[in-house]
Amino acid sequence: MTSYRLSVGGQIDRSKTVNFTFDGRELTGHPGDTLASALLANGIQLVGRSFKYHRPRGILTAGAAEPNALVTTGTGGRTEANSRATMIELHEGLIARSQNRWPSLGFDIGAVNGLFSPFLSAGFYYKTFMWPAGLWEKLYEPLIRKAAGLGKASYEADPDSYEKRWGHCDLLVIGAGPTGLAAALTAGRAGARVIVADEGPALGGNLLLEAGTILRDILDELESLPNVRLLSRTTVIGWYDDNVFGAVERVQKHLATPDPHRPVERLWRIIATRAILATGAEERPLVFGGNDIPGVMMAGAMCSYLNRQAIAPGVRTVVFTTNQSGYRTAADLEAAGLEVAAIVDSRANSHDTWSGRAPVLTNARVVDAHGRKCLHRLSVATASGTQRIEADALAVSGGWSPIIHLACQRGAKPIWSAEKAAFLAPERQEGLLIAGSAAGLAATDACLGDGAGKAVEALKAIGFSNVMPAFAVVEEISPAVASLWYVKGGKGKAFVDYQNDVHLKDLGLAVREGYGHVELAKRYTTNGMATDQGKLSNINAIGILAEARGVSPAEVGTTTFRPFYTPVSFGALTGTARGKHFQPARKSPLHNWAKKNGATFVETGLWYRSSWFPRQGETTWRESVDREVLNIRKNAGICDVSTLGKIEILGRDAATFLDRVYCNGFAKLSVGKARYGVMLREDGMIYDDGTTSRLGENHFFMTTTTALAAGVLTHLEFCAQTLWPELDVYFASSTDQWAQMAIAGPKSRAILSEIVDEDLSDVAFPFMSARIVSLFGGTLEGRLFRISFSGELAYELAVPAGYGEWVADAIMEVGEKHGICPYGAEALGVMRIEKGHVTHAEINGTVTPNDLGLGRMVSATKSDFIGKAMLTREGLQLPDRPRLVGVKPINPATSFRTGAHILADRAAATLENDQGYVTSSAFSPSLGHTIGLALIKRGPERIGEKVTVWNGLRNEFTEALLCSPIFIDPENEKLHA
Repeated sequence: MTSYRLSVGGQIDRSKTVNFTFDGRELTGHPGDTLASALLANGIQLVGRSFKYHRPRGILTAGAAEPNALVTTGTGGRTEANSRATMIELHEGLIARSQNRWPSLGFDIGAVNGLFSPFLSAGFYYKTFMWPAGLWEKLYEPLIRKAAGLGKASYEADPDSYEKRWGHCDLLVIGAGPTGLAAALTAGRAGARVIVADEGPALGGNLLLEAGTILRDILDELESLPNVRLLSRTTVIGWYDDNVFGAVERVQKHLATPDPHRPVERLWRIIATRAILATGAEERPLVFGGNDIPGVMMAGAMCSYLNRQAIAPGVRTVVFTTNQSGYRTAADLEAAGLEVAAIVDSRANSHDTWSGRAPVLTNARVVDAHGRKCLHRLSVATASGTQRIEADALAVSGGWSPIIHLACQRGAKPIWSAEKAAFLAPERQEGLLIAGSAAGLAATDACLGDGAGKAVEALKAIGFSNVMPAFAVVEEISPAVASLWYVKGGKGKAFVDYQNDVHLKDLGLAVREGYGHVELAKRYTTNGMATDQGKLSNINAIGILAEARGVSPAEVGTTTFRPFYTPVSFGALTGTARGKHFQPARKSPLHNWAKKNGATFVETGLWYRSSWFPRQGETTWRESVDREVLNIRKNAGICDVSTLGKIEILGRDAATFLDRVYCNGFAKLSVGKARYGVMLREDGMIYDDGTTSRLGENHFFMTTTTALAAGVLTHLEFCAQTLWPELDVYFASSTDQWAQMAIAGPKSRAILSEIVDEDLSDVAFPFMSARIVSLFGGTLEGRLFRISFSGELAYELAVPAGYGEWVADAIMEVGEKHGICPYGAEALGVMRIEKGHVTHAEINGTVTPNDLGLGRMVSATKSDFIGKAMLTREGLQLPDRPRLVGVKPINPATSFRTGAHILADRAAATLENDQGYVTSSAFSPSLGHTIGLALIKRGPERIGEKVTVWNGLRNEFTEALLCSPIFIDPENEKLHA
């Protein structure tokens, strides 16, 4: 007794044969088959094993809600685990493998778990792996991780391509069943821009199962309309702000050999003025003993396989139903010449219109299904007692649940309808209308009318007039529906969630143990988790919880609906951002200049930054860096600092705004001057530092650290828009607009004086000056700042990005006689440490200005600034807080590394003895030994103390001395030269 292909019927192309394999077995099907239908046609009903008990499982549905038939397809980089056999279109050469079994699907050692099922109930993990604690990492966790999961991913690179695309429309129709097609036709005729998205390969929904030409007529007209886009194989996965919808189109997933010039999947971001949810409804399973045995199938799925792929579910079928849908399945089976042994109807009086051959057992229930790898017989409880019915297929229909996930992803709560025995979404949501079966309708003519009516309503709301519905509204008489959450008296396991092996008793146990809240029950039992997210199980689980708690399903409610509706591949989310396209490679305007001067580049965030400039004969990076530092201290050097974040701040209240975001004052800063600023978070910790220059009365220019350029701009926008919207201030990022170069060293003024038309003497252009200057005799205008992070006389020159390379070349040419050299980020870092300048190695999110010796910068006169109130917290005033000091080895021949910990002299290397750590370190060619900056408890009070620097990773101990963090020119004579 098994499933098979009928000799006639269906919508498959019998003239062509498609070859494929399942678990290495060579099989055939036809175009129009899914993998699921092809397996059924070949008599294969056992397709997988359940997650926990490894029970034999068969195909349950015909769509995206399938919990059992999960397979791995493809080989190599095209391996794809946990694919639903019900959604895989059969193609030549398809390779599919069952999952979660060993050594084979037919004989699975894991099935022994079923013997331990009494000990593997809900909460098993929480109760079992608590003791002894020492076994968690050694035994429990490794075993759980090895057992977890279903399919296995490939380690090989995916050879296919993916893309992302934007779509815009007046009306997005989600679902192309009768409701969606009627809505699309109405809107298309009205001239609206329409996008129709449906997850199936063929549009039509239930119309595909009906005879007649209505479907073909609708599709022909829609395809002829230039304002309508039909997207088949496209699942709308999420609804986001501003009526943006995410959708994944399976462009070439159904092809044996994808075209390398086209994507296999496309992620759509669709901006819709209005949308109609026409996703239909999902048929609910029934909970009874043995309801997971292969051969038990949803009645609607059985109907679909019969009418679309001519699949007979078995030789002898029983229908178990709570509603009229089961009768349609029975009628279709009998029309195909198949035997229906009985219709088991849980209602007392419901078969008045049945005229088929099968007997109807009213007020009856299937109590148990018998079999293991296939169904053999059923135990049916009737008013007159229990009957045994021989059957190899069972169609079940427990009612229909509207598919409302998208409508509830943004916080709307489903509403329980006792009349329809289902949860419905709120009817009125901004930008979205719900129609057809998604709104609780059942009849095809009612769905057609509702779809057309909702399209009229949506278009009128956005200004379309004289919109005529394509179909008339038909009032539907609600059919009788019985709520049957589970069948009592069964001896076998009655499963609620097939994929997670959650059965009836698990939910009862959850209630008894205090986890009856729907969200707690989900996590305690794992019902509704994993890849199907409870599409079939959630409503039954809610009904069971409601009965156990003695309340209605309305009071229990649903779990939170979140994107995505169905699993989405990483490829679709990534799009073209892979390999070298994973993230943009940003090159500064001076990149080519640095490259032709021999720079070695390093990735700094998204930037390629020149790190050092090796010369002939230099074999290590240290040789190059040492030379660059010494040359700058003696002569001059030029460095690309274009990667610093640059923000233009303008407006009448710009100065007031800066006073509030910086802890030091800027309101009194003179035009033509720059100031070093420290920006705090609300908790009083330093967020960023940099210089801000006043170029005009209402125009400031801020520089930020490279890594925080975007973050600082976002912070400023937030403050202006949310904290102080009354201030007249606005911002523009100009990072890419300026090529900026630092010219440092005692000869820097002499070099710049040859290209800058202004007087650069110390009197005319003193330290911290910032002005717009003329260059090359009026040829070009730039911005010149006399600031220094090297401790030397230094300037930063900014010119329009397109002129950067030319200006840098000119500086090198003029500076040749002065001994200028290009230098990179490494030399800049060495000089920074020599001068005691902090960076984000010290600004690590846990330090205040006082911790870094910048306490005097905190304004005592300003009424308020971000972080001011929190600076007074007791914990931030403790005397033993880590504070900045310098560190140098007692023996110049020894060294230490960044990250090493500071211990008291000769103290044991223990956590209790830890005094702090080295935040930055470098070899100083100027001093001839290693130097470092460190955050140490009571640091400034301990200058002169002998300590031990300990590197636990390398087991290195270095005797060192705490000293001032300023190693070079403590009197700042060079800065003011």
